[in-house]
Amino acid sequence: MPSRRSLLAAGTTAALASPLASPAAGAVAGRSGGRSRAQGVVPGADVAAARGWSVLRGRRVGVISNPTGVLRDTGHIVDSMAARDDLDIVGVFGPEHGFRGSAQAGGSEPEFTDPRTGLTVYDAYGANAAKLAELFTRAGADTIVFDIQDVGVRYYTYIWTMYGAMVAARSTGARFVVLDRPNPVGRRADGPLMTEEFTSGVGAEVIIQQHGMTVGELARYFNGELLPKEGGGGTVELEVVPVRGWDPYSTAHEHGLPWVPPSPNMPTPDTAVVYAGTGYFEGTNLSEGRGTTRPFEFIGAPYLDHRYGDRLNARNLPGVRFREGYFVPTFGKHSGATCAGVQIHVTDPRRYRPIPTAVAMLVEARRYPGFAWRQDSWDAERPFWIDKLSGSPRLREMIDAGEDVDGITAAWRDEVRAFEQTRRAYLLYR
Repeated sequence: MPSRRSLLAAGTTAALASPLASPAAGAVAGRSGGRSRAQGVVPGADVAAARGWSVLRGRRVGVISNPTGVLRDTGHIVDSMAARDDLDIVGVFGPEHGFRGSAQAGGSEPEFTDPRTGLTVYDAYGANAAKLAELFTRAGADTIVFDIQDVGVRYYTYIWTMYGAMVAARSTGARFVVLDRPNPVGRRADGPLMTEEFTSGVGAEVIIQQHGMTVGELARYFNGELLPKEGGGGTVELEVVPVRGWDPYSTAHEHGLPWVPPSPNMPTPDTAVVYAGTGYFEGTNLSEGRGTTRPFEFIGAPYLDHRYGDRLNARNLPGVRFREGYFVPTFGKHSGATCAGVQIHVTDPRRYRPIPTAVAMLVEARRYPGFAWRQDSWDAERPFWIDKLSGSPRLREMIDAGEDVDGITAAWRDEVRAFEQTRRAYLLYR
Protein backbone atom coordinates (compact mmCIF):
# COMPACT_ATOMS: atom_id res chain seq x y z
CA MET A 1 0.00 0.00 0.00
CA PRO A 2 1.62 3.30 -1.01
CA SER A 3 2.21 6.07 1.50
CA ARG A 4 -0.51 8.71 1.70
CA ARG A 5 1.56 11.53 3.19
CA SER A 6 1.16 14.93 1.58
CA LEU A 7 4.11 17.15 0.73
CA LEU A 8 4.21 20.84 -0.08
CA ALA A 9 4.17 21.57 -3.77
CA ALA A 10 7.66 21.16 -5.18
CA GLY A 11 6.95 21.55 -8.88
CA THR A 12 8.10 24.61 -10.75
CA THR A 13 5.64 24.37 -13.64
CA ALA A 14 3.55 27.52 -13.74
CA ALA A 15 0.00 27.70 -15.04
CA LEU A 16 -0.16 30.00 -18.03
CA ALA A 17 -3.32 31.94 -18.77
CA SER A 18 -4.49 31.35 -22.31
CA PRO A 19 -4.78 34.49 -24.46
CA LEU A 20 -7.80 32.83 -26.14
CA ALA A 21 -9.76 32.46 -22.94
CA SER A 22 -11.93 34.64 -20.79
CA PRO A 23 -10.72 34.88 -17.17
CA ALA A 24 -13.44 32.42 -16.12
CA ALA A 25 -12.35 29.74 -18.54
CA GLY A 26 -9.45 28.41 -16.48
CA ALA A 27 -5.69 28.21 -16.50
CA VAL A 28 -3.73 26.15 -18.98
CA ALA A 29 -0.74 24.12 -17.82
CA GLY A 30 1.54 24.62 -20.82
CA ARG A 31 0.53 24.92 -24.45
CA SER A 32 0.15 22.56 -27.38
CA GLY A 33 2.87 24.23 -29.44
CA GLY A 34 6.60 23.57 -29.42
CA ARG A 35 6.40 19.98 -30.61
CA SER A 36 6.32 18.77 -34.17
CA ARG A 37 3.20 16.78 -35.05
CA ALA A 38 5.55 14.28 -36.68
CA GLN A 39 6.77 13.44 -33.17
CA GLY A 40 3.33 12.15 -32.28
CA VAL A 41 0.39 13.07 -30.12
CA VAL A 42 1.04 13.26 -26.38
CA PRO A 43 -2.08 13.26 -24.17
CA GLY A 44 -2.28 15.56 -21.17
CA ALA A 45 -1.84 12.64 -18.77
CA ASP A 46 1.54 11.78 -20.29
CA VAL A 47 2.56 15.45 -20.18
CA ALA A 48 1.68 15.62 -16.46
CA ALA A 49 3.40 12.30 -15.70
CA ALA A 50 6.59 13.42 -17.47
CA ARG A 51 6.63 16.41 -15.11
CA GLY A 52 6.43 14.08 -12.11
CA TRP A 53 2.77 14.93 -11.51
CA SER A 54 3.90 18.29 -10.11
CA VAL A 55 0.45 19.71 -10.93
CA LEU A 56 -0.94 17.53 -8.09
CA ARG A 57 1.73 17.66 -5.41
CA GLY A 58 0.69 18.93 -2.02
CA ARG A 59 -3.00 18.26 -2.75
CA ARG A 60 -5.52 15.64 -1.63
CA VAL A 61 -6.49 14.24 -4.99
CA GLY A 62 -9.66 12.53 -6.17
CA VAL A 63 -9.66 11.05 -9.67
CA ILE A 64 -12.60 10.67 -12.07
CA SER A 65 -11.55 8.16 -14.69
CA ASN A 66 -12.25 4.86 -16.43
CA PRO A 67 -10.12 2.41 -18.48
CA THR A 68 -9.26 5.19 -20.98
CA GLY A 69 -7.23 7.10 -18.39
CA VAL A 70 -4.01 5.45 -19.48
CA LEU A 71 -0.44 6.52 -19.96
CA ARG A 72 1.00 5.58 -23.31
CA ASP A 73 3.54 3.11 -21.95
CA THR A 74 2.99 2.52 -18.23
CA GLY A 75 -0.64 1.68 -17.53
CA HIS A 76 -3.41 3.58 -15.81
CA ILE A 77 -2.92 7.06 -14.36
CA VAL A 78 -4.34 5.99 -10.99
CA ASP A 79 -1.80 3.17 -10.74
CA SER A 80 0.98 5.62 -11.61
CA MET A 81 -0.19 8.22 -9.11
CA ALA A 82 -0.85 5.75 -6.27
CA ALA A 83 2.63 4.27 -6.59
CA ARG A 84 4.26 7.62 -5.71
CA ASP A 85 5.06 8.62 -2.12
CA ASP A 86 4.88 12.33 -3.01
CA LEU A 87 1.20 12.22 -4.05
CA ASP A 88 -1.85 11.86 -1.83
CA ILE A 89 -4.64 10.10 -3.76
CA VAL A 90 -7.72 9.95 -1.55
CA GLY A 91 -10.26 8.28 -3.83
CA VAL A 92 -11.44 7.38 -7.30
CA PHE A 93 -14.87 8.15 -8.78
CA GLY A 94 -16.32 5.82 -11.42
CA PRO A 95 -18.68 7.14 -14.15
CA GLU A 96 -21.16 5.17 -16.26
CA HIS A 97 -19.72 1.68 -16.99
CA GLY A 98 -17.48 2.01 -13.93
CA PHE A 99 -13.86 2.84 -13.19
CA ARG A 100 -12.64 -0.51 -14.52
CA GLY A 101 -15.26 -0.51 -17.31
CA SER A 102 -17.13 -3.72 -16.52
CA ALA A 103 -20.73 -2.42 -16.65
CA GLN A 104 -22.96 -2.17 -19.72
CA ALA A 105 -24.93 0.90 -20.88
CA GLY A 106 -26.91 2.51 -18.09
CA GLY A 107 -24.91 0.61 -15.46
CA SER A 108 -22.03 1.23 -13.08
CA GLU A 109 -19.79 -0.52 -10.60
CA PRO A 110 -20.82 -0.34 -6.92
CA GLU A 111 -18.41 1.15 -4.42
CA PHE A 112 -15.39 -1.09 -3.86
CA THR A 113 -11.77 -1.14 -2.76
CA ASP A 114 -9.49 -1.35 -5.76
CA PRO A 115 -7.27 -4.42 -5.27
CA ARG A 116 -4.30 -2.94 -7.15
CA THR A 117 -4.04 0.37 -5.29
CA GLY A 118 -6.10 -0.10 -2.14
CA LEU A 119 -8.05 3.04 -2.99
CA THR A 120 -11.77 3.40 -2.45
CA VAL A 121 -13.64 3.62 -5.76
CA TYR A 122 -16.92 5.52 -5.39
CA ASP A 123 -19.88 4.98 -7.69
CA ALA A 124 -20.47 8.40 -9.26
CA TYR A 125 -22.77 7.40 -12.14
CA GLY A 126 -26.06 9.25 -12.08
CA ALA A 127 -24.94 11.39 -9.13
CA ASN A 128 -26.02 15.01 -9.33
CA ALA A 129 -23.74 17.84 -8.25
CA ALA A 130 -24.94 17.68 -4.65
CA LYS A 131 -24.25 13.96 -4.43
CA LEU A 132 -20.84 14.37 -6.06
CA ALA A 133 -19.99 17.13 -3.57
CA GLU A 134 -20.92 14.72 -0.79
CA LEU A 135 -18.61 12.06 -2.26
CA PHE A 136 -15.74 14.54 -2.68
CA THR A 137 -16.16 15.66 0.93
CA ARG A 138 -16.36 12.08 2.16
CA ALA A 139 -13.10 11.27 0.38
CA GLY A 140 -11.46 14.44 1.67
CA ALA A 141 -10.47 15.65 -1.82
CA ASP A 142 -9.36 19.23 -2.38
CA THR A 143 -8.41 18.61 -6.02
CA ILE A 144 -10.45 16.68 -8.58
CA VAL A 145 -8.72 15.22 -11.66
CA PHE A 146 -10.76 14.31 -14.73
CA ASP A 147 -9.24 12.00 -17.35
CA ILE A 148 -11.67 10.17 -19.64
CA GLN A 149 -11.61 9.73 -23.42
CA ASP A 150 -14.68 11.44 -24.87
CA VAL A 151 -16.05 10.88 -28.39
CA GLY A 152 -17.25 14.41 -29.09
CA VAL A 153 -21.02 13.94 -28.83
CA ARG A 154 -23.53 15.59 -26.51
CA TYR A 155 -25.33 12.36 -25.66
CA TYR A 156 -22.17 10.52 -24.56
CA THR A 157 -22.54 10.88 -20.80
CA TYR A 158 -18.97 11.43 -19.59
CA ILE A 159 -19.02 15.15 -20.34
CA TRP A 160 -22.03 15.51 -18.04
CA THR A 161 -20.20 13.64 -15.30
CA MET A 162 -17.47 16.24 -15.77
CA TYR A 163 -19.94 19.11 -15.70
CA GLY A 164 -21.61 17.88 -12.50
CA ALA A 165 -18.18 17.34 -10.95
CA MET A 166 -17.17 20.90 -11.81
CA VAL A 167 -20.29 22.25 -10.12
CA ALA A 168 -19.59 20.01 -7.11
CA ALA A 169 -15.94 21.09 -6.95
CA ARG A 170 -17.02 24.71 -7.00
CA SER A 171 -19.34 24.12 -4.04
CA THR A 172 -16.67 22.34 -1.98
CA GLY A 173 -13.88 24.76 -2.93
CA ALA A 174 -11.91 22.04 -4.72
CA ARG A 175 -9.60 22.69 -7.63
CA PHE A 176 -10.47 20.95 -10.93
CA VAL A 177 -7.75 19.58 -13.23
CA VAL A 178 -8.48 18.13 -16.67
CA LEU A 179 -5.89 15.89 -18.33
CA ASP A 180 -6.85 16.53 -21.92
CA ARG A 181 -7.15 14.00 -24.75
CA PRO A 182 -7.86 14.38 -28.49
CA ASN A 183 -11.40 14.50 -29.76
CA PRO A 184 -11.48 11.39 -31.99
CA VAL A 185 -13.84 13.00 -34.50
CA GLY A 186 -12.06 16.33 -34.76
CA ARG A 187 -13.04 19.97 -34.70
CA ARG A 188 -16.29 20.03 -36.73
CA ALA A 189 -19.40 21.24 -34.91
CA ASP A 190 -22.71 19.97 -36.24
CA GLY A 191 -26.24 19.00 -35.35
CA PRO A 192 -29.12 20.55 -33.47
CA LEU A 193 -28.86 22.59 -30.30
CA MET A 194 -30.28 21.14 -27.10
CA THR A 195 -33.32 22.98 -25.72
CA GLU A 196 -34.00 23.59 -22.03
CA GLU A 197 -37.21 21.55 -22.11
CA PHE A 198 -35.48 18.38 -23.29
CA THR A 199 -32.36 18.30 -21.14
CA SER A 200 -31.71 14.92 -19.53
CA GLY A 201 -28.88 12.59 -18.63
CA VAL A 202 -28.02 12.33 -22.33
CA GLY A 203 -27.84 16.11 -22.72
CA ALA A 204 -27.80 17.99 -19.44
CA GLU A 205 -27.11 21.48 -20.83
CA VAL A 206 -27.68 23.53 -23.96
CA ILE A 207 -24.82 22.72 -26.36
CA ILE A 208 -24.58 21.51 -29.96
CA GLN A 209 -24.84 17.78 -30.59
CA GLN A 210 -21.38 17.32 -32.13
CA HIS A 211 -19.43 19.94 -30.22
CA GLY A 212 -16.01 19.54 -31.88
CA MET A 213 -14.06 20.22 -28.67
CA THR A 214 -11.78 18.23 -26.41
CA VAL A 215 -12.89 17.64 -22.82
CA GLY A 216 -10.37 20.28 -21.73
CA GLU A 217 -11.81 22.84 -24.11
CA LEU A 218 -15.31 21.84 -23.12
CA ALA A 219 -14.43 22.27 -19.43
CA ARG A 220 -13.27 25.80 -20.23
CA TYR A 221 -16.53 26.41 -22.12
CA PHE A 222 -18.56 25.06 -19.17
CA ASN A 223 -16.61 27.27 -16.76
CA GLY A 224 -17.06 30.40 -18.84
CA GLU A 225 -20.58 29.94 -20.18
CA LEU A 226 -22.57 27.51 -18.03
CA LEU A 227 -21.29 27.41 -14.45
CA PRO A 228 -21.95 31.13 -13.87
CA LYS A 229 -25.63 30.40 -14.58
CA GLU A 230 -25.76 27.26 -12.42
CA GLY A 231 -27.00 27.47 -8.84
CA GLY A 232 -25.41 30.34 -7.00
CA GLY A 233 -23.19 31.25 -9.94
CA GLY A 234 -19.44 31.59 -10.07
CA THR A 235 -16.72 29.43 -11.57
CA VAL A 236 -14.42 26.66 -10.41
CA GLU A 237 -10.63 26.91 -10.14
CA LEU A 238 -9.84 25.09 -13.38
CA GLU A 239 -6.55 23.93 -14.89
CA VAL A 240 -6.19 22.03 -18.16
CA VAL A 241 -3.08 20.05 -19.06
CA PRO A 242 -3.21 20.19 -22.87
CA VAL A 243 -2.43 17.54 -25.47
CA ARG A 244 0.80 18.12 -27.37
CA GLY A 245 1.20 17.67 -31.11
CA TRP A 246 -2.50 17.26 -31.95
CA ASP A 247 -4.10 18.48 -35.17
CA PRO A 248 -7.71 19.33 -34.17
CA TYR A 249 -8.92 18.57 -37.69
CA SER A 250 -7.65 14.99 -37.56
CA THR A 251 -9.55 11.87 -36.53
CA ALA A 252 -8.61 9.02 -34.19
CA HIS A 253 -7.19 6.99 -37.08
CA GLU A 254 -4.46 9.62 -37.50
CA HIS A 255 -3.44 10.13 -33.85
CA GLY A 256 -1.16 7.11 -33.44
CA LEU A 257 -2.52 6.49 -29.94
CA PRO A 258 -3.74 3.10 -28.71
CA TRP A 259 -7.53 2.93 -28.64
CA VAL A 260 -8.98 1.93 -25.29
CA PRO A 261 -12.77 1.46 -25.53
CA PRO A 262 -14.34 4.24 -23.44
CA SER A 263 -17.46 2.08 -23.08
CA PRO A 264 -18.32 -1.53 -23.99
CA ASN A 265 -20.12 -0.51 -27.17
CA MET A 266 -17.39 1.86 -28.37
CA PRO A 267 -14.85 -0.84 -29.28
CA THR A 268 -12.93 0.89 -32.10
CA PRO A 269 -12.17 4.32 -33.53
CA ASP A 270 -14.52 3.37 -36.39
CA THR A 271 -17.36 3.29 -33.86
CA ALA A 272 -16.48 6.74 -32.56
CA VAL A 273 -16.45 8.21 -36.07
CA VAL A 274 -20.05 7.14 -36.79
CA TYR A 275 -21.55 7.45 -33.32
CA ALA A 276 -22.44 11.15 -33.50
CA GLY A 277 -25.04 10.15 -36.10
CA THR A 278 -25.99 6.53 -35.59
CA GLY A 279 -26.56 7.10 -31.89
CA TYR A 280 -29.90 8.45 -33.12
CA PHE A 281 -31.02 4.89 -33.79
CA GLU A 282 -31.28 4.33 -30.04
CA GLY A 283 -34.38 6.50 -30.41
CA THR A 284 -36.01 4.11 -32.91
CA ASN A 285 -37.09 0.46 -33.06
CA LEU A 286 -34.14 -0.36 -35.32
CA SER A 287 -31.18 -2.13 -33.80
CA GLU A 288 -28.15 0.15 -33.51
CA GLY A 289 -25.95 -2.94 -33.57
CA ARG A 290 -25.70 -3.53 -29.83
CA GLY A 291 -25.07 -7.22 -29.30
CA THR A 292 -22.89 -7.42 -32.43
CA THR A 293 -19.17 -6.95 -32.93
CA ARG A 294 -19.82 -3.66 -34.76
CA PRO A 295 -22.21 -1.57 -32.63
CA PHE A 296 -23.37 1.67 -34.28
CA GLU A 297 -21.87 0.53 -37.58
CA PHE A 298 -24.51 -2.17 -38.13
CA ILE A 299 -28.00 -0.67 -38.38
CA GLY A 300 -31.02 -2.85 -39.13
CA ALA A 301 -34.34 -4.41 -38.21
CA PRO A 302 -36.31 -7.54 -39.16
CA TYR A 303 -38.59 -5.42 -41.38
CA LEU A 304 -35.83 -3.86 -43.55
CA ASP A 305 -34.54 -5.37 -46.82
CA HIS A 306 -31.83 -4.96 -49.45
CA ARG A 307 -33.47 -1.82 -50.84
CA TYR A 308 -32.47 0.13 -47.73
CA GLY A 309 -28.77 0.08 -48.59
CA ASP A 310 -29.46 0.64 -52.28
CA ARG A 311 -31.42 3.81 -51.55
CA LEU A 312 -28.73 5.12 -49.24
CA ASN A 313 -25.94 4.52 -51.75
CA ALA A 314 -28.01 6.23 -54.44
CA ARG A 315 -27.78 9.42 -52.39
CA ASN A 316 -23.97 9.53 -52.87
CA LEU A 317 -23.36 10.86 -49.38
CA PRO A 318 -19.82 12.19 -48.88
CA GLY A 319 -17.16 9.91 -47.40
CA VAL A 320 -19.36 6.84 -46.85
CA ARG A 321 -20.71 3.70 -48.51
CA PHE A 322 -23.29 1.22 -47.25
CA ARG A 323 -22.93 -2.55 -47.49
CA GLU A 324 -26.03 -4.70 -47.37
CA GLY A 325 -25.75 -6.58 -44.11
CA TYR A 326 -27.57 -9.11 -41.94
CA PHE A 327 -26.96 -9.72 -38.24
CA VAL A 328 -28.49 -11.34 -35.16
CA PRO A 329 -28.04 -9.24 -31.99
CA THR A 330 -27.11 -11.28 -28.92
CA PHE A 331 -28.71 -8.65 -26.64
CA GLY A 332 -30.59 -5.38 -26.94
CA LYS A 333 -33.29 -4.67 -29.51
CA HIS A 334 -34.32 -7.66 -31.67
CA SER A 335 -32.12 -10.00 -29.64
CA GLY A 336 -32.01 -13.40 -31.34
CA ALA A 337 -33.80 -12.17 -34.47
CA THR A 338 -32.26 -11.77 -37.93
CA CYS A 339 -32.01 -8.10 -38.84
CA ALA A 340 -31.59 -6.83 -42.38
CA GLY A 341 -29.87 -3.51 -42.89
CA VAL A 342 -26.46 -2.06 -43.58
CA GLN A 343 -22.93 -1.84 -42.35
CA ILE A 344 -21.52 1.67 -42.60
CA HIS A 345 -18.11 1.96 -44.25
CA VAL A 346 -16.49 5.39 -43.84
CA THR A 347 -14.26 5.85 -46.86
CA ASP A 348 -13.05 9.39 -46.07
CA PRO A 349 -13.29 10.43 -42.38
CA ARG A 350 -12.56 14.08 -43.14
CA ARG A 351 -15.42 14.37 -45.66
CA TYR A 352 -17.85 12.14 -43.81
CA ARG A 353 -20.55 13.94 -41.84
CA PRO A 354 -22.13 11.57 -39.33
CA ILE A 355 -25.24 13.57 -38.46
CA PRO A 356 -26.53 14.36 -41.97
CA THR A 357 -25.70 10.76 -42.91
CA ALA A 358 -27.79 9.47 -40.01
CA VAL A 359 -30.64 11.81 -40.95
CA ALA A 360 -30.63 10.28 -44.45
CA MET A 361 -30.67 6.82 -42.87
CA LEU A 362 -33.67 7.79 -40.71
CA VAL A 363 -35.51 9.30 -43.67
CA GLU A 364 -35.08 6.07 -45.64
CA ALA A 365 -35.97 3.85 -42.68
CA ARG A 366 -39.14 5.89 -42.12
CA ARG A 367 -40.41 4.64 -45.50
CA TYR A 368 -40.88 1.13 -44.08
CA PRO A 369 -44.25 0.30 -42.45
CA GLY A 370 -42.56 -1.36 -39.50
CA PHE A 371 -40.64 1.76 -38.47
CA ALA A 372 -41.44 3.35 -35.11
CA TRP A 373 -39.90 5.89 -32.73
CA ARG A 374 -38.85 4.40 -29.41
CA GLN A 375 -41.13 5.37 -26.52
CA ASP A 376 -39.79 6.36 -23.10
CA SER A 377 -42.25 4.76 -20.71
CA TRP A 378 -40.83 6.70 -17.74
CA ASP A 379 -41.54 10.17 -19.12
CA ALA A 380 -45.15 10.80 -20.16
CA GLU A 381 -44.50 14.47 -20.96
CA ARG A 382 -41.52 13.74 -23.22
CA PRO A 383 -42.24 10.21 -24.44
CA PHE A 384 -39.92 10.04 -27.47
CA TRP A 385 -36.29 9.14 -26.78
CA ILE A 386 -35.20 10.67 -30.10
CA ASP A 387 -36.29 14.08 -28.82
CA LYS A 388 -33.87 13.80 -25.90
CA LEU A 389 -31.05 12.68 -28.18
CA SER A 390 -31.65 15.43 -30.76
CA GLY A 391 -32.62 18.10 -28.24
CA SER A 392 -36.24 18.79 -29.25
CA PRO A 393 -39.18 17.30 -31.22
CA ARG A 394 -38.03 19.12 -34.36
CA LEU A 395 -36.02 16.30 -35.99
CA ARG A 396 -38.74 13.72 -35.40
CA GLU A 397 -41.53 16.01 -36.58
CA MET A 398 -39.69 17.03 -39.76
CA ILE A 399 -38.97 13.40 -40.68
CA ASP A 400 -42.58 12.44 -39.97
CA ALA A 401 -43.74 15.33 -42.15
CA GLY A 402 -41.72 14.02 -45.11
CA GLU A 403 -38.92 16.62 -45.11
CA ASP A 404 -35.72 15.49 -46.81
CA VAL A 405 -32.17 15.74 -45.51
CA ASP A 406 -31.25 19.20 -46.81
CA GLY A 407 -34.30 20.83 -45.29
CA ILE A 408 -33.82 19.08 -41.95
CA THR A 409 -30.14 19.91 -41.56
CA ALA A 410 -30.68 23.51 -42.66
CA ALA A 411 -32.92 23.95 -39.61
CA TRP A 412 -29.93 23.97 -37.25
CA ARG A 413 -27.36 25.75 -39.43
CA ASP A 414 -27.64 29.06 -37.56
CA GLU A 415 -27.44 27.28 -34.22
CA VAL A 416 -24.14 25.69 -35.22
CA ARG A 417 -22.70 29.01 -36.37
CA ALA A 418 -23.65 30.69 -33.11
CA PHE A 419 -22.12 27.87 -31.08
CA GLU A 420 -18.91 28.00 -33.12
CA GLN A 421 -18.65 31.72 -32.43
CA THR A 422 -19.15 31.29 -28.69
CA ARG A 423 -16.77 28.34 -28.30
CA ARG A 424 -13.93 30.20 -30.05
CA ALA A 425 -12.70 31.85 -26.84
CA TYR A 426 -12.23 28.47 -25.17
CA LEU A 427 -10.31 26.55 -27.86
CA LEU A 428 -6.76 25.45 -27.08
CA TYR A 429 -5.72 23.97 -30.42
CA ARG A 430 -5.58 25.61 -33.85
